This record gives sequence, C-alpha cells and structure tokens, in this order.
Amino acid sequence: MSPNSPEPYLAGLNLADKPVVVVGGGAVARRRVVGLVRAGARVTVVAPEVTTAIEATRGVTVVLREYREGDLEGCWYALACTDNAEVNASVVAEADRLRIFCVRADQARSGSAVTPATGRSGSLTVGVLAGGDHRRSAAARSAIQAAIEDGSLDVEEPLAGSAAPGVALVGAGPGDPELITVRGKRLLAQADVVVADRLGSPELLAELGLRALVVDAAKVPGGRAMGQGEINRTLIEHARAGKFVVRLKGGDPYVFGRGFEEYLACLEAGVPVTVVPGVSSAIAAPALAEIPVTHRGVTHEAVIVSGHLAPDAPESLVDWPSLGRLKGTLVLLMAIGQLRAISEALIAGGRDPATPAAVVEDASQRGQRVLKSRLDQVAELSQREQVGPPAVVVVGAVVSLLEESAAAAR
Repeated sequence: MSPNSPEPYLAGLNLADKPVVVVGGGAVARRRVVGLVRAGARVTVVAPEVTTAIEATRGVTVVLREYREGDLEGCWYALACTDNAEVNASVVAEADRLRIFCVRADQARSGSAVTPATGRSGSLTVGVLAGGDHRRSAAARSAIQAAIEDGSLDVEEPLAGSAAPGVALVGAGPGDPELITVRGKRLLAQADVVVADRLGSPELLAELGLRALVVDAAKVPGGRAMGQGEINRTLIEHARAGKFVVRLKGGDPYVFGRGFEEYLACLEAGVPVTVVPGVSSAIAAPALAEIPVTHRGVTHEAVIVSGHLAPDAPESLVDWPSLGRLKGTLVLLMAIGQLRAISEALIAGGRDPATPAAVVEDASQRGQRVLKSRLDQVAELSQREQVGPPAVVVVGAVVSLLEESAAAAR
C-alpha cells in the first residue's frame, strides 16, 4: 500500500489450524508468534537465528536459514519481520504473487495487511489502527483496555446485560488495588453483589459506585465476624435470585482464605462458581519488603504456615518440631498473636535463635512497616512496636540478603 492508499479494512482472521509463515526470528517476530499461536495457527518461522522464546514455543516449526522464494507456498497469511528491508520487500512481493495477505513489520503500509494493536478482556477483543503509527495505536489500545477493565467503560450491560447468575471467588491481592488480577477486576466491574472481606481493598469497592450491592463479610481478629455458614448462604441466595456475585477475598481465595469451603457450598447448592486466583500476601508481603522467599544458593524451600493457633493447641495441625528442623524460608500468616510461642517452638525444634526474622505489617498499603530482628527477639520487637494484623512474618536467611548485599558492595 502507498501512503495515499485508503485506510486498511479491519477484520478478524480465523487462522485456526491454518499454515502461517513468519520470516524473521527476533523480538518483533516473537510478539507476532505469540498471538498467532493463541489463534491456533500452524506457525512456521524462517530465520537464520531465532530468540530462545520462539524456539521454546510449542506448536511452532523453526526453519534455521535465510528466506527463500517459495517459502510462502500454501500458507494463508505471512509476516515479514526481519531487520533487512530488501528481504521484507521480497516476502511481500512473493505474497502478492500468491494472493496471500502479508504484514511488513518495518514499513506497515508497504504490506497488504496491517497488524492492529490488540487487547483482550474476556471474550472481547479490541483492535486499533493508527495509520501505521504503532506507538499511537498501542497507547489507544491500552487506554481502551484499561477503561474496560476498571469499569469506567461499560461494555457489558449495553451488549448483553449483566453477567450470568453465579458466584466468582476473586482474590483481591494483599491490599493495593493495583495488585488485583486483570480478570478479577473485570469480574468485579460486572458484579451485581459483592461479598467483601475486611482485607479486600476499600479502593476497589469505592470504584463500584452505586451499581453493586456490597455485603460486609468482615472478620475482625478477636472481634465481630460474619460466620462462614452465613457467608455461604449469602452467596447462594443472591446467585439463586439471578445475581452475579463476586466474593472478594484478600490475598488468594485458597491460601488460608476458606475459599474452597465456599466453592464446595456453591457446588452442593447447584450454583455456578468460578475461582480467580489472587496475589497471596505470603509471597507479596516479603517481596514488597525487599525479601525474596527463595534465592539461589540460599534456600531451596519456602513453607507457608498458619500461625493462628498456639503450637500446643490440641486442634493445631502444624508439626512445629519438623518446621524447626527446616533450613529454608518460613512464611507465617495470622501469627502475630502467637509469635512468641511459635518462635520458642521453632527454636526448640532446632532452628538457630539467631536466624533472621522480619514482620511486614499492612503490606502494600500506605502504612506498611517492616521490622527486622532475630527469631528469638522478633516477638518482643513486634509487641514493643504494637504490630497488629494484617502482618506476615518471614523467618530465614533471605531476610538479611539485602543488607548483606549492600555490605558486600561497600
């Protein structure tokens, strides 16, 4: 196409099980290959060298050589993605002779097809063309996609009404509203009813406006709590009334969040239910405190433990002596109230009292605090600093890696 040609006609191609040839094996080709494989195409990449990612992509045939006349024979779609303008022009010329639509990555208007900047939100695909200006089309695509996902651009109700009745168990992440998954935020924007935990981000609920009914299912440690049975009944009753219900849970629904209890209750009641995993505070809180739960050469294990019961409690299911013998990272959730007894149990089990330990309070929130100490002193420090839930305790050599690295650099 010449610069004076009419604007491209935007269409969606069904490439499932159809042969597609990509000439070039660099970063541009990699981006195209990902979408083609997702579309179900039978992709062949022709290039003297390809990126490791292309080589490792399942369903892609790699031909390690220069492009040759005849490589496009039999394909339905072609992409010229090399850094050699002459090669790209030759690919386009062959495609024209064979009446095959061809994208030219380096000069978009010189090909017979143009790849739009695309974004997906559920079953909706957004494609944007900007006259060959890739940065502009990508920026517009991202803006539209973000507006769909945060609910400011409502594309659900005008097209098909509310989501189908049922329940979605959505992990909200550790607290920062930006740490919910894309799918979780999209489903939240569609909800008729939201049953929210105390640890579900208030900012996420504020974005709902008046559209959704919000049911407070907060459980305050040592205080008021909505019983699990009542929560289950609430989910089921609203879903049976024809509503789409989002159960918004802090962290991940299945990491000490009773999510599977709610899942089973919905199944037993015949209510459709889906699970959207979330970013667990067990991983996020240490990361936000600049503590990796694993590190090469330091630890080969990371164990997540519920510390809501004292080690000597008859109903406790934790083998604390075994945990005391471990050398890797321990991440303790809901452990602040029992931290002194837990520390003593770990030390009695064999853990070195001098093992580095940290407490991360209000991870990802404005009031986040990180307190570092030793295993035998961390409970006293937490009590002195009046640490309260939500807080995550990390025990292991990884706690002091940042300081050790800084010291080594000096």
